[in-house]
Amino acid sequence: MDPQTIRIPSPGWDRFFRRPESTIPLLQAVQKESGYISEESLDRVATHAHAPLSTVYGVATFYSQFRLRRPGLHTIRVCEGTACHVLGANDVMDAFQELLGVQVGETTADGVFTLESVRCLGCCSLSPAVMIDDETYGRVSRKGIAKILAKYRKDTR
Repeated sequence: MDPQTIRIPSPGWDRFFRRPESTIPLLQAVQKESGYISEESLDRVATHAHAPLSTVYGVATFYSQFRLRRPGLHTIRVCEGTACHVLGANDVMDAFQELLGVQVGETTADGVFTLESVRCLGCCSLSPAVMIDDETYGRVSRKGIAKILAKYRKDTR
């Protein structure tokens, strides 16, 4: 089957060259539009870029910026940089995992939270720090996490 006839490119894709070199910008465009890269989108990118699907998948899984699963409504980023690590980031991460029932990189069954680990949030004086969406929480402790999560759960009802 001719790759040109498989699917019509998404609107705005005409600005990307139809060559393998466009794979990363195409993946970035897909993720920006939908929040993640679905299996169907991987196929569409491969078709548009005239690249093997295995190559596109390899690029999408190599770079940590790309998500292959739909993220939750809220993204929790736990800083595990040096200052946060020294001041208890492991305990904070363990508490989030226990309370949410997920591991790093996973989304809760209800689709509300995605848990991520980051190397630095740039607010070492607030260690250990957590960012939920665009809001930063400093000096987070295990006992304060349930209250933080309750605020976001309330907002989703």
